[in-house]
Amino acid sequence: MKAVEYFLDGNSCSESVVSRAIELGLCDKELLSVATPFSGGIGSGCLCGAVSGSLLVIGHLFGKNNKYGNPVIARQLAKEFMDKFKEQHKVTCCRVLSKGTEPGTIERKQHCSAFVEFCSNNLDLLLKENVHNG
Repeated sequence: MKAVEYFLDGNSCSESVVSRAIELGLCDKELLSVATPFSGGIGSGCLCGAVSGSLLVIGHLFGKNNKYGNPVIARQLAKEFMDKFKEQHKVTCCRVLSKGTEPGTIERKQHCSAFVEFCSNNLDLLLKENVHNG
């Protein structure tokens, strides 16, 4: 999984999900710098960075005045994405998801790579169902 490769190669969780979307041509490369502060639960341990990165991509594509510009759909897709994540992992809080691992350790990277993979895969599926090219 490419997003996990980005993550294990030094990108943050949020950057890794966005990097994969950029690679697929879904986002402008400038979105990567926007994703940076969303890692580590937005620096506070709150919302998982992989989830945040996924929501950034959804907003980039479906937010007001954007490529597919439909805020109603953007919010619906965000809710669907969040529901799927919570169904699988119960919570979206980075602090809870990464409990028992120390920030900056290999163990934390390995543990969180599962969230990066889950988010990237689910984002891909959600977008394939909702992005119409041409």
